[in-house]
Amino acid sequence: MSWEVIERNWQGLRGKVLAEWDNLSDDAFDQIIGKHDRLVARIQEAYGTSREEAERQIEAFEEANQDYRPPNAS
Repeated sequence: MSWEVIERNWQGLRGKVLAEWDNLSDDAFDQIIGKHDRLVARIQEAYGTSREEAERQIEAFEEANQDYRPPNAS
């Protein structure tokens, strides 16, 4: 899944994102609003990781969810 798909479907991916990064609060999720850099910063803050590690986690999330299809997608 590309980041563009994630950004467009941010609210629909809420459960998957919060399951992956369960230290993120609902408020943090709402503030990220699908922005890649905001997610990186929140992962770094919540987990005390480096930017590179946060980026690696996001890439793994994208790969693991590559078959995700938004509701009503053909």
